[in-house]
Amino acid sequence: MNPTPSDRYHSLLKKGVIDPDPMQEAASSVLNRLYHDVLNYEEQRKGWKYKVLLKVAKKMPPRGVYLHGPVGRGKSMMMDIFYDSIPLGIKKRRVHFHQFMIEVHDYIHSRQSDGVLEDMDAALPSLALVISNRSRVLCFDEFHVTDVADAMLLSRLFTAMFDQGITVVITSNWPPDDLYKGGLQRERFLPFIKLVKERMEVVAVESPTDYRARKLKEMSVYFSPLNAESQKRADDLFLNLAEGQEGGQDLVSVKGRTIQVPIAAKGVARFSFSQLCERPLGAEDYLALAKRYHTVFLENIPVLGYDRRNEAKRLMTLVDVLYDNHRNLVITAEDTPHKIYTGHDHAFEFQRTISRLLEMQGEAYLNRK
Repeated sequence: MNPTPSDRYHSLLKKGVIDPDPMQEAASSVLNRLYHDVLNYEEQRKGWKYKVLLKVAKKMPPRGVYLHGPVGRGKSMMMDIFYDSIPLGIKKRRVHFHQFMIEVHDYIHSRQSDGVLEDMDAALPSLALVISNRSRVLCFDEFHVTDVADAMLLSRLFTAMFDQGITVVITSNWPPDDLYKGGLQRERFLPFIKLVKERMEVVAVESPTDYRARKLKEMSVYFSPLNAESQKRADDLFLNLAEGQEGGQDLVSVKGRTIQVPIAAKGVARFSFSQLCERPLGAEDYLALAKRYHTVFLENIPVLGYDRRNEAKRLMTLVDVLYDNHRNLVITAEDTPHKIYTGHDHAFEFQRTISRLLEMQGEAYLNRK
């Protein structure tokens, strides 16, 4: 039998992988409840005939869980503990919310006929059925709403998903009442907030300790010169942030383009300098990465002279975007920030990049809220 979320959480405590945390302990108990609810619910579904299934599913879907709190408090870890506990016999999916919404919009647009979009109220229930056939348990990481188009359809989409008996777990930096605050036509988003409160158990994970920032401070975020020691320290930090996962490839879509991410795990993406700064990428591409990952590794930065001024300009843009979006940047470089760029074209502007690189290594930045 699969270990329960509580079993897995206490196993990590016993091994010393994580420290005791009352907020995480409480979250593990709630997720343990949901784990048993899911197993019981999915077992009951097997005995229902199809016609009955649709009626019963609407009456008694498992009550999902909405985990919220500041960055680095272990929300994603707790969700992953729950996700790993669900047996393979139950269809499940863990997906970044941003990627899920791209798929939702793609589905809706695929149902256009003669240039006229099918009525949304007809499209969303059919989409929910497709989702239900593919995933009985959906785990959304980094739930955040900034797009008015997303805000307008979420209440209807999630209602349809709950009606299909889909179990939902969400992590977010914001409590439900603070979602889409100040957004355009927010009054039309309020039914979704009400739905979350009714159909999900809202759990605060607001520990005083930012575990992610602690790891970054303890292990550093800037490694130079480029040698075996720097490489090992970067490898160790990635494994630590990725909770032991080696990571795999990922794809990020940007207006029809695709950015290939060579290694990604647990909200951390790993790139070489050539992959991000020697290719024709711009602020929009870097912003898409900032929305997707809380930490970006940029490795093997050489010293840049006048002949590499275009690459230097992209590095400046990348640092600005990550800084403005409060993302972490881990670097391996040939030299210190002050000596990365030796050209003269961008010498003045690069001073701001140096200042930001230094600030992004500091305790105040890493501990930011």
